[in-house]
Amino acid sequence: PIHCGPEIGVASTKAFLGQILVLYILALKIGSISGQIDKKNYQEKIKDLKNLPSLLEKTLLVDNDIQAISSTFNEAKGSMFLGRGFSFPIALEGALKLKELSYVHAEGYPAGEMKHGPLALIEDGMPVIVLSPKDRYFEKTISNMQEVIARGGKVLLISDKHDEVINENIRFKIEMPFIDELLNPFLLTIPLQLLAYHVALLKKCDIDKPRNLAKSVTVE
Repeated sequence: PIHCGPEIGVASTKAFLGQILVLYILALKIGSISGQIDKKNYQEKIKDLKNLPSLLEKTLLVDNDIQAISSTFNEAKGSMFLGRGFSFPIALEGALKLKELSYVHAEGYPAGEMKHGPLALIEDGMPVIVLSPKDRYFEKTISNMQEVIARGGKVLLISDKHDEVINENIRFKIEMPFIDELLNPFLLTIPLQLLAYHVALLKKCDIDKPRNLAKSVTVE
């Protein structure tokens, strides 16, 4: 059980976070039992988890910024979500939510594969969401982002709070609280789900009951 209560909307949001959390705790426990994670490291990671709710609350404060950005997607023919490492599956989640709720075409790609096809899709004014927390992939992801900017993409960068100047041509930037690298997916998910919500609201879509979708799968 993921203990997050019933979800009314067809497009899963809190269940997605709940499942990540349960799987993360399971991985920690297996790591501890197998000796892959020592006792001190295990306790530190549990402590980080206990701090997660307050950081999620801080993350929700970006709602007004996301709402202001959402108009960018109103007339967009399509959009792209980019990430590396743990951020890539969250890019897929962001693209999925945008498709489900607002019917805007969106695709998630590994940022490192940009030159193997997706870069050809970038055109002037195309919204591109770049997930780049300050992890081991940060510099490489920012390099990919600059390629997008050079081709006219309208970039929304979501990253940790830090003083590093990245690129003055970034159209929008959302700053997230700093957190352990393994927990970044929790914080990155929130603004992407909010983005899908606000774009759908702006387009007057039925957010809880997207067209053509059902809460349960009844056919194979």
